[in-house]
Amino acid sequence: MGVRDIIEGKKQWRAHMARVKALPSDYEIVYKEIQKYYFKVGPIDLLNGSLLADLLDFFEGGVADGKGVLELIGEDVAAFADDLIKDSRTFAEVHQESVARKLGTAEK
Repeated sequence: MGVRDIIEGKKQWRAHMARVKALPSDYEIVYKEIQKYYFKVGPIDLLNGSLLADLLDFFEGGVADGKGVLELIGEDVAAFADDLIKDSRTFAEVHQESVARKLGTAEK
């Protein structure tokens, strides 16, 4: 990854976050909480950039339809966030598997 790639990535991230800040405050709060959760959990799909971009597109669609964020995703924000990544591997799982292999306790 070169310097130009890093600069372009920062520009894209700033544009993405500008879109987030343009959301109504309830949507922005929920988006940022989900984002924070994903940064902690570390779904591998987060690297290709589509997970958060797709979530933002979904939220913008909800705003356009005149729905409140909880009307769109349901009352349980954590369950919604988990459901989006239920089939995704996480960096935590990869790390656990690596440690298990090193210790010789990996499932066979």
